[in-house]
Amino acid sequence: MILRLVLGLLLAAMALGQSASFDAMPAILTTYGLTSGAASTALAVALISTETVTAVWFLARPRSRATTPVWLYTGVAVVWAVLASQAFARGLVVDNCGCFGTYLPQPLRWYVLVEDALMLLYAGLLWRGLRRAQLTSSPATARTARTPQENH
Repeated sequence: MILRLVLGLLLAAMALGQSASFDAMPAILTTYGLTSGAASTALAVALISTETVTAVWFLARPRSRATTPVWLYTGVAVVWAVLASQAFARGLVVDNCGCFGTYLPQPLRWYVLVEDALMLLYAGLLWRGLRRAQLTSSPATARTARTPQENH
């Protein structure tokens, strides 16, 4: 629950910063070298929308066992990680990673890759938590568990 609240706040800050500097987001995403023009604009819209929906879901329902927000979070984490890692590997100069739009800008350096790796680790922890919750409340598990009377 704590992880969802923290990630919800982080995603909300990211979406807010990116929305407030939306005019710059396509250009920022273009510097990663994978998209340009309308594709960069579409990617900006998709990222901001997904971050917003996931943030609201995590903050409003931190105990939810729904897989949808975890899929959305994982998708956002994977997109940012792919953008950063491929640009870093290609030696591209990215002056602003764009995580918070034009706010809190940081250049693409090795520590941004560490931040992205942490985001992916958090996705894994969310999936692990869901799996554990499903195992402990599974109807199949409840049906196969024997009561003390059945053991006689």
